[in-house]
Amino acid sequence: MNAETAKRQFLEYIEIERGRAVKTVENYDRYLSRFFTQMKIGDVRDIDEKSVREFRLWLNRQPSFAKATEGAAGTLKKRTQNYYMIALRAFLKFLRKRDIAAISPEKIELAKLPERQLDLITPAELERLMRAPSDALEKEKDPDKITRCARDRAILELLFSTGLRVSELCSLDSDLDLSRDEFSVRGKGEKVRVVFLSPAAKEAIRAYLKLRKDMEEALFVDGRPEKPHRITPRDVQRHLKKYVVRAGITNIVTPHTLRHAFATDLLRNGADIRSVQQLLGHASINTTQIYTHVTDAHLREIHKKYHSKNRK
Repeated sequence: MNAETAKRQFLEYIEIERGRAVKTVENYDRYLSRFFTQMKIGDVRDIDEKSVREFRLWLNRQPSFAKATEGAAGTLKKRTQNYYMIALRAFLKFLRKRDIAAISPEKIELAKLPERQLDLITPAELERLMRAPSDALEKEKDPDKITRCARDRAILELLFSTGLRVSELCSLDSDLDLSRDEFSVRGKGEKVRVVFLSPAAKEAIRAYLKLRKDMEEALFVDGRPEKPHRITPRDVQRHLKKYVVRAGITNIVTPHTLRHAFATDLLRNGADIRSVQQLLGHASINTTQIYTHVTDAHLREIHKKYHSKNRK
């Protein structure tokens, strides 16, 4: 079967039948196209262990774009290389499902990755960061700047209250029902989950919406007052960076850092990891296991407190 035809059918399948996000479909298209072009794949029968192995070698020797722009040497990260293999494996599973002859998807193995390091901040740093927009708000006199500070305070409170991904936060509309303590959000893979609002988050959102003069449907807007537009993840990161500096935090902090802070706060206060998995919207418990360092620390305290109390 023609490889391009099969790829088009596969992309339509994951978008329509599997409900994958448009961005995921675009990424899979790019990964597979690069494999087809580099290994000169014209027919799905051309995909064999040799072509996969040679493509992996080629990927492993590609310079990292991020490093190149910084003027430093470096190759493509193993995690990025794995994205190509994940797309190819999903494509081969689709072919098998359609009884199209091709190599087994089980032949595609992913590179082993080092344990993921979380971009965490201390409770004291978190407190300073959460307070930074309010501190800035007290000093402002310009109405537009006051509104922006109120918006940023609401964003930080909402991220920490719910554990939302930044893309999920940016997709919210201003018709959010603040009379309730919860709302539904559509996350990765179009999966819907319930998240919960803290009193601080609700108060911050109300204060921000009260200052809004525009008619945009988005919950959070950015840009000039005369032409507001829905805020983007890049906008959120840019504004957050300003408050990270104000808070005197030297580590890299992203919107995802607040998602990590949300999870670790729950675990430190006794939540079980299965519940945290559901609140974060992780499809697999394995993804949530990156937070076990928190529960490990708790177990260490339990051991110290209760083990061998009668021994000298």
